[in-house]
Amino acid sequence: MREQRWESRQSLSFPQVLDLLDRLQARGLHPVDPEKEGICYIEEWPVPSPETVHRLDQWPLEDVTMVHVLDAWKDDFFLLAGRYHSTFQRYQSVSAYCSISHPWHLSGHLATLQPLAMFWVGFRHTHSFIRIRFQTSRVIAQGESCDPHQRPIWLEERQAAFHEAIELLDLPIDVSIQKDRITLRNTHEEVPFFCSWPDAFGPCQFEFNSSDPFDFLVPASGLASTHRLPTATVRIYLTGFSRDALNEFKTIEPGVRTIYRCSAHICLTDLPALLDIVGTGGRLYTTVSEFRTQALLPDSSDAAAIVGIMGTGNHYQLEVRLNMMPLPMDQTSAWLEELLSHSMAYAPLSPFP
Repeated sequence: MREQRWESRQSLSFPQVLDLLDRLQARGLHPVDPEKEGICYIEEWPVPSPETVHRLDQWPLEDVTMVHVLDAWKDDFFLLAGRYHSTFQRYQSVSAYCSISHPWHLSGHLATLQPLAMFWVGFRHTHSFIRIRFQTSRVIAQGESCDPHQRPIWLEERQAAFHEAIELLDLPIDVSIQKDRITLRNTHEEVPFFCSWPDAFGPCQFEFNSSDPFDFLVPASGLASTHRLPTATVRIYLTGFSRDALNEFKTIEPGVRTIYRCSAHICLTDLPALLDIVGTGGRLYTTVSEFRTQALLPDSSDAAAIVGIMGTGNHYQLEVRLNMMPLPMDQTSAWLEELLSHSMAYAPLSPFP
């Protein structure tokens, strides 16, 4: 779901991270035990080869994904996707997964949606899929109120944007406004169809599946052609492949930049060692506390809060995510600063990698 997000304005040292746990515990919350194992997410770790991931062998890993990044790319999307799909077919298995993301542009000027959107076309063992995601002009999370005069605009523009994507892709999806929210319905009920990333007006994303591995290559190329800028950043996500397969994938685009993303089972006290390995280009994230805000704000709306630590380079930052704001924006920011004893800046999460 769409979330409200803040991050600390200044970086923290690791001793300050541990001090934060004590502060949260003193407020009656239940932060993680730094000596107990938890999940740490590793993203944007630059790697020269698939073998590099073995530097993390001291920790159990999950969801290990090599990402190919094509910066300033301007070639034919259909040919690129076809080459990756051909290699995927040679190495496909139940656990293998390949997807390719590319930006596209909505045709009209909209007040509630950014013109730049994103799509992913992907391949699994038994099916292919197309995923569409929009970026809103601001985050209004589920449960938050909106100016009643503005709500019809949000709904109408969201409906129009979905219609545009569905028509470009020629998908059997109906879009309607029901109970003051956007609703998407797949008219081919036997085909898997998913909606996600909801805000106060309905989903911002859908995914449509097909048993035909080639079904979306041509429509996705049409969507890519709407991109108005001279170049694009294209990402290819490769999960569940052998080292030989990854090395072959890398020959498709010789100048590709490669990064890893995965999750590691570590203790919080291992965070500095892990940060040393991923270097200045990588990024870490781990949750240190989850709670309901009414435990501290009994007279306000009850929101789910997650306090996390981000690590990059040789420093750390705080991150707080809320599924809705328990107080008006300014009051929520002030409350978070008082709770955490750090200056916090509102920083919505980017919808695209």
